[in-house]
Amino acid sequence: MTTVRIPEDWPATEEQARAVQDELRARVILDEPGPPPGTGHVTGVDVAYDDERDVVAAAAVVLDASSLEVVAEATAVGRVSFPYVPGLLAFREIPAVLAALDALPCPPGLVVCDGYGLAHPRRFGLASHLGVLTGLPTIGVAKNPFTFTHDDPDAPRGSASALLAGSEEVGRALRTRDAAKPVFVSVGHRVTLDNACAHTLALTPAYRLPETTRRADALCRRALREAYSV
Repeated sequence: MTTVRIPEDWPATEEQARAVQDELRARVILDEPGPPPGTGHVTGVDVAYDDERDVVAAAAVVLDASSLEVVAEATAVGRVSFPYVPGLLAFREIPAVLAALDALPCPPGLVVCDGYGLAHPRRFGLASHLGVLTGLPTIGVAKNPFTFTHDDPDAPRGSASALLAGSEEVGRALRTRDAAKPVFVSVGHRVTLDNACAHTLALTPAYRLPETTRRADALCRRALREAYSV
């Protein structure tokens, strides 16, 4: 387990954080297809909080994209780096997530975030922020549509509908299990939306949520418990 240190220049106010978003958003790459689904590595990242102790634990779990078997994993624990502000959650999570990714013994490949990319009020959620900082292809797969609207996808697995901000498509509501609630997929960095949806379906052979998210969620919760079990 890696101990996280908050960078000295990390934003301390909402104004500073929004200025960073404005600067980095221009670096998001949207015209690359990304790696083909089922090839190479795919990595899930997630975080868990202990609000009473003001501590966050992050996990990164690398899967073989073809078999979905675990290849490597790493965790990081540190102080929460930013107050809770809707739309600025990445500033609470990224130092710990970067530390977990840096601790991996192998390249992560595509990174799947439990959250948003372009499906964000400022079009720069965690997946986009993480992608720009690392240069890695990233996507966001969220459990709810945030502030955006969508039609209910058809019932069969693989059905999708546009996730809309007005008339702008910022992502897709994607059915990963027949008749189950959809997940909400958005581009982070260096991946197309079609490919992001294809990856999400490849990662959901048995459950609504991607295997990357399920495994990273369990690992970061365990890391948080173990940090205070001694």
